[in-house]
Amino acid sequence: MAIDPAKLKKSLVEKARTDSAAFAYLFRLHYDEIFQYCARRLFDRGAAEDVTSAVFLKMVKNFPRFRGTLRSFRGWLYKIATNEVNSYLRKGLRHEKALRAVAYEGTAAGNATDSNAEKLALLKEGLLSLKPKYQALIALRFFENMKPSEIAEALGRDPATVRSQLSRGLKMLRNAIAQAQPKKAREVE
Repeated sequence: MAIDPAKLKKSLVEKARTDSAAFAYLFRLHYDEIFQYCARRLFDRGAAEDVTSAVFLKMVKNFPRFRGTLRSFRGWLYKIATNEVNSYLRKGLRHEKALRAVAYEGTAAGNATDSNAEKLALLKEGLLSLKPKYQALIALRFFENMKPSEIAEALGRDPATVRSQLSRGLKMLRNAIAQAQPKKAREVE
């Protein structure tokens, strides 16, 4: 059965409750976006695949209880994804492994002449040094191009709280990068 996206857009979520083709379309519509978000948060494709699978498993399990529009469905998926990424990062060994991998990439990038690779490694290391809640806010704002009001809706927070936490997180990220830069310069010498 072919699905006309224009006709489904308005009632896609409701249609997906009874039509498996509409449900599959809803899944495919959001999968790549959620995977990219997880990959940007975790900097590890394998981990991002695992977490994305967990996100959509939870989506499938909880879909019958979801009430909302296509827009709120997207926010709901981001909330699930943020919780799953944060849970993954809280597991100490995995987080430590990710930090070591980023540090290794940063060292390799420091030996190369490509300053963009070095900057990217510093950004990755800085982001991974932040608490998961700040990582999520920064990733949603700058990697997913969501407005603070959209982030607030997705995470179930007040927009003013999102703005202040985003500001605090960016300040911490700048400090982490500034602290890592002299360290990288010493390692190269």
